Order: sequence, then C-alpha cells, then structure tokens
Amino acid sequence: MSAAPPPASDWPSFARQVIRCAVSHGDVTRAEPPAAGDQPFSGVFVTLKKAGALRGCMGTLGSEGGLAESVRYAAHCAALQDPRFLPVTEDELSALTIEVSILSAPLPMHGLDELQLGTHGIIVQQGSRRGLFLPQVATEHHLDKIAFLSRCCSEKAGLAPDAWRKPDTQVLLFTANVYHER
Repeated sequence: MSAAPPPASDWPSFARQVIRCAVSHGDVTRAEPPAAGDQPFSGVFVTLKKAGALRGCMGTLGSEGGLAESVRYAAHCAALQDPRFLPVTEDELSALTIEVSILSAPLPMHGLDELQLGTHGIIVQQGSRRGLFLPQVATEHHLDKIAFLSRCCSEKAGLAPDAWRKPDTQVLLFTANVYHER
C-alpha cells in the first residue's frame, strides 16, 4: 500500500522554504520536503505571484529524482532563473504567493474537441522547439481554445501561432494537481 500524498499546503510551504534558502544564498537542500508517498507525476512547475501578477514560473518535465527534488528544483529556478524577471530578493518573500503544479502524464491530442479549458494544460512540440502552458493559464487569461494553442506556439515554443495545426507539430494534453498557499 502506498503512502498518501502530503496535505495540499505542504508543497507550497516546502517551495517557500527552498526559495527562502535560495535568495539568502543558503543551502536549498536544507529545506525539509514533505513525505511525498508514491504520488505519480510527469513534471512539476512552481509559479510565483506578487500582488496577483506573475513574478516567476519555472519547472521541469520528467520525474527523475523524485517529486520532492523536482519541486525543489522548480522553486529554485522560479525564484532565481526565470529569464523574464530579475531574481527574487529577500525583501519580496513576504509579498509572494506560491503555487505548485504537479503534472500528469501527457497524452496526444487528436482533435480540438478533446481540449478542456481549465482542465488541460498543453505541450506543443515541433522539432527541437517546445512550449508549455499550465491548465490555469487559459482561465486566468480568458483564452479560448484557439488562443490558448496559438499563444503557446508563439509565446512559449517560438513557432508560428498556427503551428499547432501542422502535421509535424504534436500537441499533448495533461492535467495538473495545483496546490496553493493558504
């Protein structure tokens, strides 16, 4: 019998500990992860917001190293390595809200009708280019299916907005367990 996953509040709390260590130039391995159990996952993303606006979001696809190490890596990267933002400072920590998204295994999308906004995230791949939008992006930005796919292509994968329609482009759907700080 596998262990139950940790309470939802534990992942954002753990991510906050990692970020606190990272911005104070401490050892991020000192942050104590929750007992993860055998929760299956295929990727993790940590999203940081400040006053409701995006302040960082980074993650990893894959499950090498386990769930706790993937959350640790994503939290560290979201705080210090998101190329869209300057690194998070110690002074900002109290103003940040943290969200941890634990991704399911992605499956190929065979038709637009399979995509459920707010439920599915997307990965768009063409050759070596790849982009990802978490499920909450569609609802937070009030995107319809076409805009969701098109913006992922252009803003995340560096492709033409209509690349998702091309036969050499693969669109994968996934779901996510999203944990918010209290």
